[in-house]
Amino acid sequence: VQLQASGGGLVRTGDSLRLACAISGRTFSTSGMGWFRQAPGKERGLVAAVSRIGATYYADSVKGRFTISRDNAKNTVYLQMNSLKPEDTAVYYCSANRGGYWGSPDWGYWGQGTQVTVSS
Repeated sequence: VQLQASGGGLVRTGDSLRLACAISGRTFSTSGMGWFRQAPGKERGLVAAVSRIGATYYADSVKGRFTISRDNAKNTVYLQMNSLKPEDTAVYYCSANRGGYWGSPDWGYWGQGTQVTVSS
């Protein structure tokens, strides 16, 4: 199983970006999917997640600005990020949870990370 993240870049405050993560293999439809981020000097944390049945979770810091979605036909999960702020600057990682939702600790597969930089 491989995850390939894309879509990061350098933007200004208030701009939007859409991240995409394509997963190979047959596990996508049964996996929960999530986006984590890690800023310099900080721990990696869960930003948004979507369960295998489509339920979603958002960290408080991104509620109302970020939207996670999945396309099971394309084996891809997206993170639409609007109204970006400098504090959103981080490396964003996608991950697949074999337990099927974000409450399971089984984040067994990880993408390579994509840098998002928001300038003020």
